[in-house]
Amino acid sequence: MAKRKRLNGPLPDQLATAEPSPVRTGASAAPIARVAGETSINAAFSEVSRELMSARTEGRLVVRIPLDSIEPSWLIRDRTHPGTERDPDFVALLGSLRQHGQRTPIEVVQIEESRYGLISGWRRLTALKQLFEETGENRFATALAFLRQPESSEEAYVAMVEENEIRLGLSYYERAQITAKSVEAGIYPSTKAALQSLFATASRAKRSKIGSFLTLYLALEDKVRFPQALTERLGLSMVKVLEADKTAAKRLRAQLGKSRVDSPEAEQSLLSAFMEAEGEKSAGGDGASEAAPPSNPSAKSPSPESLGSAAPEEEVCPGVYLSHSKDTLKLSGPAVDSEFRAQLEAWLRSKLEV
Repeated sequence: MAKRKRLNGPLPDQLATAEPSPVRTGASAAPIARVAGETSINAAFSEVSRELMSARTEGRLVVRIPLDSIEPSWLIRDRTHPGTERDPDFVALLGSLRQHGQRTPIEVVQIEESRYGLISGWRRLTALKQLFEETGENRFATALAFLRQPESSEEAYVAMVEENEIRLGLSYYERAQITAKSVEAGIYPSTKAALQSLFATASRAKRSKIGSFLTLYLALEDKVRFPQALTERLGLSMVKVLEADKTAAKRLRAQLGKSRVDSPEAEQSLLSAFMEAEGEKSAGGDGASEAAPPSNPSAKSPSPESLGSAAPEEEVCPGVYLSHSKDTLKLSGPAVDSEFRAQLEAWLRSKLEV
């Protein structure tokens, strides 16, 4: 019998040497699918990066900043102090931060590398610092903050004032104080511009009252230790006294300077006592009017309709406010003294002689 010939050929060789080919395995994934996947991932990362950059630019990004990297005095603060342990609102803030941590971010602007200027949130920043000093806990070592980019100094000041108005509200003395200080710092050209910018959403009557308190602030400045507690009614009464008697401001400054009031209540009592004494002095014990007599007895008395509010409407020059109603014009303010009157009279006479 013939010997059966063994079947040879390429198939057994192929089977014997068949191994997964790296080239074939790699080629099994379509190149276009791989490229499309990588493109999709890159697009997603780019979108996230753009959104983060947009959030940072628009001030929507909350960052965590070390407390010692924040400058509270970057802006002139609209409050005299952020709060003390005698202030129940500040005590409540300390308790909330201690129990729940910081929930509401402060607002800052980056002024240089790793340095930030505080726009709003002075009370929260102060409370965090106090808690960190007391406890040493790391959760109080930093502050959550919105990183803002105000386009101008005016915008930064408006943001500070608006935040305080919304949260706790400023006293009229504090409003007048930040108005005057922002003008002194060159942020605004006049108190009128400052009032219209800082308190743009306030009514005209409210801005008028702030203008009245400007007279009080310019006369007393930092002699009032607890301006947040000075009531509207007492403040406006003091304005009337100071406008009626130009020497009253000097006496009141001296009295506040030598007194050592250590609480809002004590200061309010001192101011009320001064008002009563001035009222008795003006009355002279015979029921006379509290207002100072006119310098020219023959001058026409203003009509009842023209009296109204003593609040100045417009600052025509530093320290001089002009208000008017019907046939009456009134100049008031700390700069309206005997020298100013003499200059005004001379100017008026020169105009009338022409």
